[in-house]
Amino acid sequence: MSLKNFFFQSKITRKIYLYYNLYVRHKCFINRTQYSQWGEDIIISEFFKNKDYGTYFDIGCFHPYMYSNTCLLHKKGWAGINIDINQTSIDLFKISRPKDLNLCTTINETKKKCKIYFDHPFSPVNTLDKRYFKDFKKDFFKTTSIKSVWSMTVDEILNLSGVNNIDYINIDVEGMDYKILNQLIPKKVKPQLISIETHSVDGSKAKDSDKIMRLLNENDFKVLKRVGPTTIFKT
Repeated sequence: MSLKNFFFQSKITRKIYLYYNLYVRHKCFINRTQYSQWGEDIIISEFFKNKDYGTYFDIGCFHPYMYSNTCLLHKKGWAGINIDINQTSIDLFKISRPKDLNLCTTINETKKKCKIYFDHPFSPVNTLDKRYFKDFKKDFFKTTSIKSVWSMTVDEILNLSGVNNIDYINIDVEGMDYKILNQLIPKKVKPQLISIETHSVDGSKAKDSDKIMRLLNENDFKVLKRVGPTTIFKT
């Protein structure tokens, strides 16, 4: 039995493992110049270099340090909303960012129970998208399980947060990116900056890449830079 599986057998030992993950495995007490996978956070931090405090909305937040596009902003003094379909991800955020609103949910304008194709508690590829699951089943999802999560509307989430203005949105939701973006822009929030996955790691376009580009262009967003699979848009 692996160390992780051993500690996940009870609530108390699970919480110990979460602290181990943050403080031992990821050494969260050490300040770094970059936390994101492809250097997106360096570009994002530079864009907001004159804004000491702001608000982020991180959808598909995954981990507060590993691959995080918002960690540099958080360390600068920003706060915001973090949502993920994986409860373990949200529990890590509750420990490391207790002043943020951290929710295990997804966004849908009709409140419903959504099926999760679940890889494992520390996987970045847990998804609601069946096509994404089928496309990547051979590479990931070695011990797939089916879980579920209740969705929330954008208004519910914003009302809970008490936030009046979102400066930056990050969307990384494994095949659901356009569907989520379309529920936010332009009617619900008007951020200065958006980062969203538009491509695969190999450089090929993601399935909804053209839809994302069209939606954001129609709402006066311009490409600031593309980094790896992520495109960063500014107003």
